[in-house]
Amino acid sequence: MKNKWVLSSVALAGLVLAPVLTSAAPAQDKDAKVRTLTGCISKPESGREFQLTTADGSTWELHSKTVKLMPHVGHTVTITGTVWHPDAHGAKEKVKDAVDPDAREHGHLNVTNAEMVSDSCKK
Repeated sequence: MKNKWVLSSVALAGLVLAPVLTSAAPAQDKDAKVRTLTGCISKPESGREFQLTTADGSTWELHSKTVKLMPHVGHTVTITGTVWHPDAHGAKEKVKDAVDPDAREHGHLNVTNAEMVSDSCKK
């Protein structure tokens, strides 16, 4: 009887914890004013803007007057920043999702912090 109770408790705990342990990072609210994203920073030779490409293919044009982005080109970084026009951005992205669920997010971000994750980008 005691073994059944222990086994039942373990099974119940597994069912309760399974969604927590197997879920990926939660999707960020597309209306959020502040975003934290991880990806690869690049800079087109002909452009002035830096770009972050995340693992899901989303792209963000990066701007900053306080964070030096050039040293992070070609690196995987986690950046935090404020979204340009977050209400308009959120509305645009929600329409894209309704029309094409596989659409990738694209936006502009004023970077307030950058932390290097890796000195290279995974392809």
